[in-house]
Amino acid sequence: MKKLFRYLGRYPVWLAVCLALLFGQAMADLSLPSLMSDIVNVGIQQGGIEEAAPDALGSKAMTLMRTFMTEQDRQMTENQYTLIKSGSSEAGDYEGKYPAVKTEDIYVKKPGGDSGRLGAVFGRSAMTLLNYIKENAAKSGQSAANASPTEGLNEMDLSPLYEMQPMLDNIPPAAFEDSRAAADRLDESILRQVGVVMAKQFYNELGVDTGAIRIGYIIRKGIMMLLLTLAGAAATVMVSLISSRISADVAKRMRRDVFAHVEGFSNAEFDKFSTASLITRTTNDITQIQMLLVIGIRMVCYAPIMGIGGVIMAVSKSPSMSWIIAVGVAILIALIVVVFVVAMPKFKLVQKMVDRLNLVTREHLSGMMVIRAFGTQKHEEARFDRANRDLTGVNLFVNRVMVIMMPVMMLLLNGISLVIVWVGAHQIEAAAIQVGDMVAFTQYAIQIIISFLMVAVMFIMVPRAAVSAKRVEEVLNTEPTIRDPEMPQALGERPSGRVEFRNVSFRYSGAEDDVLHDISFVAEPGKTTAFIGSTGSGKSTLINLIPRFYDVTAGEILIDGVDIRRITQHELHEAIGFVPQKGILFSGDIASNLRYGRREATDEEIRLAADIAQATEFISSSEEGLDRPISQGGANVSGGQKQRLAIARALVKNAPIYIFDDCFSALDFKTDAALRRALKEHTGDSTVLIVAQRVGTIMNAEQIIVLDEGRIVGRGTHQELLKTCETYREIASSQLTKEELA
Repeated sequence: MKKLFRYLGRYPVWLAVCLALLFGQAMADLSLPSLMSDIVNVGIQQGGIEEAAPDALGSKAMTLMRTFMTEQDRQMTENQYTLIKSGSSEAGDYEGKYPAVKTEDIYVKKPGGDSGRLGAVFGRSAMTLLNYIKENAAKSGQSAANASPTEGLNEMDLSPLYEMQPMLDNIPPAAFEDSRAAADRLDESILRQVGVVMAKQFYNELGVDTGAIRIGYIIRKGIMMLLLTLAGAAATVMVSLISSRISADVAKRMRRDVFAHVEGFSNAEFDKFSTASLITRTTNDITQIQMLLVIGIRMVCYAPIMGIGGVIMAVSKSPSMSWIIAVGVAILIALIVVVFVVAMPKFKLVQKMVDRLNLVTREHLSGMMVIRAFGTQKHEEARFDRANRDLTGVNLFVNRVMVIMMPVMMLLLNGISLVIVWVGAHQIEAAAIQVGDMVAFTQYAIQIIISFLMVAVMFIMVPRAAVSAKRVEEVLNTEPTIRDPEMPQALGERPSGRVEFRNVSFRYSGAEDDVLHDISFVAEPGKTTAFIGSTGSGKSTLINLIPRFYDVTAGEILIDGVDIRRITQHELHEAIGFVPQKGILFSGDIASNLRYGRREATDEEIRLAADIAQATEFISSSEEGLDRPISQGGANVSGGQKQRLAIARALVKNAPIYIFDDCFSALDFKTDAALRRALKEHTGDSTVLIVAQRVGTIMNAEQIIVLDEGRIVGRGTHQELLKTCETYREIASSQLTKEELA
């Protein structure tokens, strides 16, 4: 997994940009509930007045408030306010803002003061006044004593208190101590709210339009919320764009590296990984990793910031209700653990079952003709249905486990909201919190739960992507058994093509016995060396050692005296024109297939090769000619035509060595004979190695090597082997008449 995530190493700047954008988005999202709380608490409940210390108040109001202050608070108030006499020159500057200055003296707050401390002073003074009134009401038997701390404050008429000021001045300060102590026991937010309500009344006395203040405050906060929402949306779009581009590029590079790595595999590695599995790993598995990156880049950064930030903001709004979030998170974590434990084992099965389904599908499509010929459609349908049902069953199980999360999450979210409203209502009644704080706390709780849900989604995606990453990493970590030497030798500009086997033995990986035993021979340039033997005698295995599809277990193979293991694979393959036992064509047209070995080949060279391979007749039979389209695998041409095109493709290379691995089997005798005659003329100085089942194909070869159970049991010309090799004589007698043998 670590090796695969190194692919992200080239994107540090973009990842840092994503992190910055996600942090900004999280801060914007976390600010919205707080702004909503301000609109409810300040804009609606406080009429848009933000500070408990009024910017201005009448002289009567100042005298009343000082009555319920401590001596220290009075001194602070005197230092923070300036007296503006009615009718003075200074009063004219404030008439527009405070119309009452025309008829009474007012106090105006000095700029640059400590508004926080001053607001606390006015809030405590206002609450002390309110408590004193309630205490006196209780003594006289009125019901106001049982009311909420702030109840009736908005409707309080201060005029009678102004008239009672002479009496209040004669009351000893100690008489207010109990009322002040009761005020100190309340939450600062309640004291601030009481002070703000009193400040609103003071503004009304001065003729200030408090309605305009309220509307202006709500509009300002609303605009801030709108801007933050737009900023968050822009950040979301940018992060989605960047993460999509990063993940797509990582997937592209990963697929490229896997494909390039697989191209370097020898047959031994292909024996380890099935073709269907390699296709799944290159496509489906890398897609799983890409999906993880798309979502992960966003969630891995965003969810923790939202979760931690939401907890901090929620606790700051109401520490007394934080236990609700703790219980909700604990339930959610328990749910995630249960889902993870139940679903994790199944994730490991999904990709293996996708491999199996791809394998069955590929075999079905590739072997369609055989399936129809043997009438086994029902059997193949049952095989596919079984693989399909197994995959569907596992996916259904996983999806059923996953689908449980959504209703449980909704129940949890709604349950937490209900508990918050229930507990918050009681705390509002007890003046422990404000309505806006409860609303904000609810929003933060939802954000926290959603953040943990994002983490849960990651926990669900990571195991499946980890399985896919491990499967891709297995391919990338598989070192090819056949590699180029560190200090290669060169064959020269035009090698002669002399091939020599010296005591070569070969054993397949994991096998107990050798397939080839102590093989030695020399294939000279300008001559044809043929290999014949019974099925399983090792003919194709021997031929596959020359281009290093496998490496020898013992001994050595030399070309022009150089061990092929000391030559780069590219140079080795450039010196060989290879025609495999099964002709493989690629989608495109005839010309592109014939130029596959030498892109710069001219049309004349292509036509010559096609003519030698006896392919000109059927190429010319269609109007497109060399432009005739070839479907995938050459499905739209016959077996003989496919083999002839494969032979022509090898001839276009004009290589010093030609290898024909039993590629004449689909040709009729006439075409076979004509092709061999033309081939002899064309290959002139090249070394030709032919594997064949038919004696008629190789009887004119200069050297025929007879193999039996991986050993050379005969060597010589056709006539020599008829006299000296019993195995060859048996093969020839089974195919040719006595007259032909003679």
